[in-house]
Amino acid sequence: MNLQTQKVSPQGEAGVIEALRDEPEGVSRGVAVVAHPHPLFGGTMDNKVVQTLARAFVQSGWTAVRFNFRGVGASTGAYDAGVGETRDFLRVVEQMAPSGSLAIAGFSFGSFVASHALAELHTHRAIEKVVFVGTAAQRFTVAPIASELHDKTLVVHGEQDDTVSLASVMDWARPQRLPVTVVPGGGHFFHGQFPLLKSLVVRPVQPCPFRPLLPILPSTHFLLFYPQHHP
Repeated sequence: MNLQTQKVSPQGEAGVIEALRDEPEGVSRGVAVVAHPHPLFGGTMDNKVVQTLARAFVQSGWTAVRFNFRGVGASTGAYDAGVGETRDFLRVVEQMAPSGSLAIAGFSFGSFVASHALAELHTHRAIEKVVFVGTAAQRFTVAPIASELHDKTLVVHGEQDDTVSLASVMDWARPQRLPVTVVPGGGHFFHGQFPLLKSLVVRPVQPCPFRPLLPILPSTHFLLFYPQHHP
């Protein structure tokens, strides 16, 4: 990604995990681990959305670590439907971010994997920030996010995503009363909208009380929705 990018090789249960680490200027605030989209559909740590997330974290003063799931690139092993990939994620955190501030991020299938890693990590680690983009709620069972992490969580989805429907993400978010930031006209891969996506991640996640279907900061760029809960 830049001259600061370092190749690293943490060890997973299936063998070597190919990874890249990017350092910010000055003292790092902590480590952000970013997971890539579906391995069977060309997803790798070099995906443009994944790179955009990494750049956003580095710009915000974080060390960004992205890695290839088992069976992708130089990572050993084979696709494991999210189970082994979650363990890969946890191994990367264990070795690349054993202590200190931690941020969790994922794109598409990567958000599904990250959600389950987050559920396990939250039991014993303080999580500073969570970013899910194109959350794969239509095809996978994405773990809910603990309510105490909602103020630290950013969920971004494209209005016109034809890979993962916006409705499926709202159905996942609604029982949690978890806000979803919708990018008008945005597709699954956010073509032509990477600067906007980066700016959303760089912008601090601000706590806000629950309000059903209330657009915050109305603009042509994005809307923040609070899915209405029906008891």
